[in-house]
Amino acid sequence: MSGWTAKRFWKQATAEACEGGFTVLLDGRRVKTPAKTPLVVPTLAMAQAIAEEWDAQEGEIKPQIMPVTRSANAALDKVATQHAEVAGLIADYGGTDLLCYRATSPEELIARQAATWDPVLDWAAENLGARLNVGAGVMHVEQDEVILAGLHQRVRDMDSFALAAFHDLVGLSGSLILGFAAIYDTYPAETLWDMSRVDETWQEEQWGVDEEAAELAATKKQAFLHAKRFFDLSRLA
Repeated sequence: MSGWTAKRFWKQATAEACEGGFTVLLDGRRVKTPAKTPLVVPTLAMAQAIAEEWDAQEGEIKPQIMPVTRSANAALDKVATQHAEVAGLIADYGGTDLLCYRATSPEELIARQAATWDPVLDWAAENLGARLNVGAGVMHVEQDEVILAGLHQRVRDMDSFALAAFHDLVGLSGSLILGFAAIYDTYPAETLWDMSRVDETWQEEQWGVDEEAAELAATKKQAFLHAKRFFDLSRLA
């Protein structure tokens, strides 16, 4: 049974324990991913969230309003099948982390970046053993290979569900360090998103808000907040 049947055919979606974790049943029939992989998730909380999304469907199935289901499918069909590649892609952000590239002017923006980003870099140095170097302008900032290797290992050690969430936390923010700060609950997710938008917020203050850019940013913010929720669901008993 494919999870993406066109129209609702079930009366009740339920979350239950199964071999290897938890699953979702539609009138007793197990859900599968689009690639026909049995849907087995690591926690009851995640399975319940998925069941709630299925129960909320009326008539034609709308995957776009089933974010936890979609993320679980991605973890099983995409991340689990190419874990090393995904981990490497995300860990590589450490070599070009947003927080390490600072403005050369004006002084107000330089000060705002420092006030916002330096505490997070200090946290990473203390808690991840990763003191990243900072530079001004667009020239590449060299990082210690040993430090980057340590960050790579932390990413590789994540399971497929955590990595699926981490992929979006890092990719959307442009920062490996902000991604780690999110999964370690160093700051609220909304605060971390705002930290990733220091430059954009500055530009808006100077030149006004571009409605199209603001709409895109709002969409990305919701995806970032969902990624944090998905990570948390993958850890809740």
